[in-house]
Parts: sequence; structure tokens; C-alpha cells
Amino acid sequence: MPGTDDSAHVPSSSQRISEWVAQQLLDRIARGELVPGERLPGERQLAEQLHVSRVSVRAALQKLKTQGFLTAVQGGGTRVVSSAGMMDGALTAMVRSTHQNLCDLVEIRMALESWAARRAAERATQEQIDTIGRILAAMSQTNRDGGRAADDMDFHVAVAQASGSPVYLHLLSTIRDILGNMVEMKHTEPFMENHEALMIEHHRAIHQAIARRDPDDAANAVTAHLGWILARYRTMTEEPAAPPA
Repeated sequence: MPGTDDSAHVPSSSQRISEWVAQQLLDRIARGELVPGERLPGERQLAEQLHVSRVSVRAALQKLKTQGFLTAVQGGGTRVVSSAGMMDGALTAMVRSTHQNLCDLVEIRMALESWAARRAAERATQEQIDTIGRILAAMSQTNRDGGRAADDMDFHVAVAQASGSPVYLHLLSTIRDILGNMVEMKHTEPFMENHEALMIEHHRAIHQAIARRDPDDAANAVTAHLGWILARYRTMTEEPAAPPA
């Protein structure tokens, strides 16, 4: 977290510094500043941010690993634990097994993401709203066929962060990979069939409602967007009518 400075809260001599460092990191996770799957800064950078020794940082990281909040990254470093590693493979297989399961996931997304958009309209900082706007602007650029899916995913993650709910961020991390696959699919033909402009308008409506601080409109905009996606899934997989006998 560039610019983070906790120097005003350096612990007293009666408090173990490593425990204080661990609490600072837990607070960042609780505030959503460190999201599931995110890699932490290195020990040196954390020590500089928190104005403590690398020994204290190392001890704090080890404590949080033992408690299950952090995990070591192959090749070095530390990452916030996400439940996706345990569940994503099984969930992906389940969703791919039947079309109904896919539709169920879209309906679940509708409930979760409309709640997140409502919360974002109530609690987002101006900086978070501006971030959502920048991602929307990138989606709107022409000649970005290869990048629109990534921008789309970034948009939904930015709304999640703007909701200010670490619980929701962890839930989102559980389905993030399969959500990414769904987003990629909806930016390919024949799914889109020249509907990219409509999709951008859907996202613009979400952003504008959040920027207006209108929770109801934000939730409704997400419901309309994902409702359209659900209808497309169902239309594309309808069984052809049986020929007359």
C-alpha cells in the first residue's frame, strides 16, 4: 500500500512490536486494503511503511501464516489467503456440468453484486468512484477486443472494493476464476453479436448510479445487466423445436 504510514501508531514498549505489526496487517485485510489473493509488499517495504525492523515484520508474517490469514508464495513473498484455491476447481466443474448450474451462478451473482453496488453507492470514496470511471473509459475505447474482458472483470472487482466489505471480497475471490471465464465468454461471438455498446451502457449505468450515491439505481442497474446476461445464456442454449410429425 504505497503511501501507507502507521508511524503515529507505533506500539509502546509494553506491547510486542511483532504483534502490533500483525494487527496492522489484519486491519488492512479487514478494511479491504489487502484483498484475497493479493501479494503483500516485501519485508523491507513493510518495515519502512510501519517504521519497525524487518525482524518484527518477519515474525508478524509468520504468525499470520500460522493463523491461516497469509500463505507463502512459491519463489518468495506472501499472499493473502483465498478460499478459491480449495473450491474453485470443484465449483468450475460443477458449473460446467450443466447449463442450469451456470444460470444458477448468474442468479447468485445478481443477488450478490446488486448488494455490493448498493453498498458502493452508500460508502465508496471519491477515489474509488474515479477508479471505476477510469476502467469504464478503458472499456469504451475502440480496438480493445482483447482487453475488454479484462477491463470488465476489473470493473466488477472495483465495485466490490468500493462496497467496503472484506466479507464480500472474500466471497468474490471464491468464484473469481470462473467469473473471469464467464466474462471472457460474454465478450466473444456469437454471444455478443455486436452488443458491446449495450454492455458498456450497462456498466455506465452502474457507475453513474454509484457516482450519484443512489443505492436503488445502482442495485437495479446490476440486476438489469446480469438479467440480460442470463437471458442471453438461456437463448443461446434453447433446444430447437421438434419438427412436426
